Amino acid sequence: AALDVGAGMPVVLHGDAAFPAQGVVAETLNLQALDGYTVGGTLHLIQNNQVGFTTDPVDGRSNRWPSDLAKGFDIPIIHVNADDVPACIAAVRLAFAFRQEFGHDVVIDLIGYRRYGHNEADEPAYTQPEMAAKIKQKVAVRDIYAGELVERGVLTKEESDALAQEIWDGLSARHRELKEELAASDAEQPTGGYELDRSPSPEVKTAVSADRLRALNEELLQVPDGFTVHPKLRKQLDRRREAVGSEGGIDWAQAESLAYASLLTEGTPVRLTGQDVERGTFSQRHLVLHDAKTGQRVSPIQSLAGALAPMELHNSPLSEIACMGFEYGYSMEAPETLVLWEAQFGDFVNSAQVIIDQFIVSALAKWGQTTRLTLLLPHGYEGSGPEHSSARVERFLTLAAEGNIRVANLTTPAQYFHLLRRQARVAKQRPLIIMTPKSLLRLPQATSRIEHLSEARFFPVLPEPRIDESKVERLVLCTGKVYYDLKGHATRENNERVAISRVELLYPFPQEQIMEEVARYPNLREVVWAQEEPRNMGARAHMSPRLLQLLPSNLEFGYVGRPERASPGEGYPAAHTMEQNRIIRTALDLSIPVSVNPVKLPGER
Repeated sequence: AALDVGAGMPVVLHGDAAFPAQGVVAETLNLQALDGYTVGGTLHLIQNNQVGFTTDPVDGRSNRWPSDLAKGFDIPIIHVNADDVPACIAAVRLAFAFRQEFGHDVVIDLIGYRRYGHNEADEPAYTQPEMAAKIKQKVAVRDIYAGELVERGVLTKEESDALAQEIWDGLSARHRELKEELAASDAEQPTGGYELDRSPSPEVKTAVSADRLRALNEELLQVPDGFTVHPKLRKQLDRRREAVGSEGGIDWAQAESLAYASLLTEGTPVRLTGQDVERGTFSQRHLVLHDAKTGQRVSPIQSLAGALAPMELHNSPLSEIACMGFEYGYSMEAPETLVLWEAQFGDFVNSAQVIIDQFIVSALAKWGQTTRLTLLLPHGYEGSGPEHSSARVERFLTLAAEGNIRVANLTTPAQYFHLLRRQARVAKQRPLIIMTPKSLLRLPQATSRIEHLSEARFFPVLPEPRIDESKVERLVLCTGKVYYDLKGHATRENNERVAISRVELLYPFPQEQIMEEVARYPNLREVVWAQEEPRNMGARAHMSPRLLQLLPSNLEFGYVGRPERASPGEGYPAAHTMEQNRIIRTALDLSIPVSVNPVKLPGER
């Protein structure tokens, strides 16, 4: 994609307390010269009031100037007196000229003061009495500059006062008009009375013909003559050629690359960034290849012969809040683009929670703005400990309301393929959060055949195949990787009284599809929600009340999973295996009673 840094000039306003103290500032400054994030230079304007809310600079930073942080990134800093209007104008002109010449960030430290408190109700003299007293004696900057212009004969005092009065009268008139409009309006806005549009979008075709997929697959495997693929990687790539044949075996990374390639040839731009996305955290993706002898970089997906749109592909710095914020802004400004951000592990998203809370999940309700931004968060319990096991799906489900986001936890590469293509093509834009797999990336059972990509679509709920529906008494509902633990357990074999269904789309809640699945089994006695996460995590708190409200009264409902925990997972593999086996056995064994309530009483938990 072509980058036109002259199309606009970014200006970021900072407070003097926030610039050195908020981590997002350092993360953002670090992005300025990186290929995937450069905007040709940003003007950072520090509104230096010499106080942060009520905190003095001596308590708010360890250096002399609030702008000192920028020195670590070789960014020029211009200190200027906010009372000196000509100097301020000169500072902006100098900053703009530097940015245009060198394409680099610039900082202006605008040193002034705050005449009133942090907000209208604050009294600054409570905490900075000496400063407040001095500020009261100061002449306002408009009056200072007006006096200079009068002294130089540029205009008279009467003309200056008339200009000020004209502006004040204009503001007063607009305020008065707004109050009159509100008073004349009959529309009522009771608290909670406004709801966002939750109507479903028309479904879009996501299947791609088998012939086209095979052609794209072959293009994705092409490298220049003389290019040496790493010996360990060659076999992995060769398997992708075989996987589109009659034997099947399309894995997650291959399905993903085919989804991106098909979108590019249809004219949809794709931007994929994040931590190690070119190779993939788990060495699964390899959208960029490096010559084993020369280090030459080749990306077949960025040079597809039939591509009608660009593919942006960038490894990000080890940063979350600034990078996710950048991708959110990018997706807002380029709604035609499928923008994806991937965390190295799912719990890395914790460091970007403010972007999720303040923008991704609430922007539609607050400002009427939405986006197709897609978050790829590796999630699953494999016994590697509490860190890097959970992408905290419960947080996203807690924030899901009024159709503001989409949350999915998938179990097949075909589902991933169709959901990515659907996200790019569906009419109604909404952010999508996908709990992506780790161990499933190479699990033979978790592969797809080419007809699953060419003849199917995305299914919010997947039933277990080859089941005698008349014999089923317990329906186990689950989501994500735990399905394969249930399906592959020794007690699953010849257990015809249990069926396992996967809820692939957690939000919006797939009510119709779940009830269709429940209705399939005429002799059903109970429904169980099974998960590998602790009771106070995962999807339980989201699914249980909804299922209890919907299920027929003759059906029992229960929960199987880890009990409430302060930490996402066990600290060592043996404990994980023991607990995982208990969950699977309990879910599959009808002789073990299950309940919606935990064994311990609330006061004991």
